[in-house]
Amino acid sequence: MSDSTRILEEMNDRSREVFRRVVEGYLDTGDPVGSRTLTRAMSEKVSAATIRNVMQDLELLGLLDSPHISAGRIPTQNGLRMFVDGLLEVSDPDITDRQKIDATLGDNSADVGGMLDRIGSALSGVTHGASLVLAPKHEAPIKHIEFVSLAQNRALVVLVFADGHVENRLFTPPPGQTPSSMREAANFLNAVIEGRTLSEFQSVIKKEIAARRQEIDTLARDLVENGLALWAGEDDSHDRLIVRGRANLLGTDEEEADLERIRTLFDDLERKRDIAEFLELAEDGDGVRIFIGSENKLFSLSGSSLVVSPYMNADRKIVGAVGVIGPKRLNYGRIVPIVDYTAQLVGKLISDRG
Repeated sequence: MSDSTRILEEMNDRSREVFRRVVEGYLDTGDPVGSRTLTRAMSEKVSAATIRNVMQDLELLGLLDSPHISAGRIPTQNGLRMFVDGLLEVSDPDITDRQKIDATLGDNSADVGGMLDRIGSALSGVTHGASLVLAPKHEAPIKHIEFVSLAQNRALVVLVFADGHVENRLFTPPPGQTPSSMREAANFLNAVIEGRTLSEFQSVIKKEIAARRQEIDTLARDLVENGLALWAGEDDSHDRLIVRGRANLLGTDEEEADLERIRTLFDDLERKRDIAEFLELAEDGDGVRIFIGSENKLFSLSGSSLVVSPYMNADRKIVGAVGVIGPKRLNYGRIVPIVDYTAQLVGKLISDRG
């Protein structure tokens, strides 16, 4: 049993209602909720003094906080976590929201990237947040690989897949590479990679390098290892993340500190950093996951929340993710079903396209 579950179970009905109404009021308005407001909203008649005592107890538990000299309270990050885990009521997505997402599917183009871009824009518009769509990697078996030297510090890797798809990726080779060492590296790779996908190749190549280190010279081995890091890390997913609606993260009344945190978020989004970790977060479990504030490893400096759900291909394998990022004061009850619906829709579309 988690600590938040235990605390919820130990609360009496009055404390639980006060806590829930403070969180819901804060999520609705962004303002601290005071005892006078709650006396008018509580299901039982209770004095403002009694409510203040309950609020103080909840503050001692680390669930509520007093942001200023105001008598009102707002939820802490721990409080929001407990509310999301134990009290959040989630219903089906609104029919109008579903229709706006569905409207992006009118074009039956085979361009998956364009389709995901339109879905991301619609998701951003519906949620008034920034949407994140992690497109699936190309998982067809590889037929051939080739390295092409372009300059002393620039090279091109050409990947030819068995289904005819071709990808060209620029990278910076290790110092000292020569055309002959690149050819030797390509020959080594082609001997072991054909018929395998990039995902399969990542583990296979490490074993092959360990078993055949004496068969390639040091420079070619460095090239292979450097290229492998690029494929498995940043460059592998650099073009896979689609970000839409960043302007929705800016309002008009933010304090300077809030604006600075949002600028940090923009920098993160612009550089598309840590995308591999984004997918790793989504792969930890099926269904929607919510990361609040510092729990959000991707954008922890922005004081934001991330609602993310993986989507699967026809083989029920997680191949990408969709999500919404915004302030901690998100309408979680509305955002969660929208993200879930969008992820299931994208999964179906990816599966239908094979």
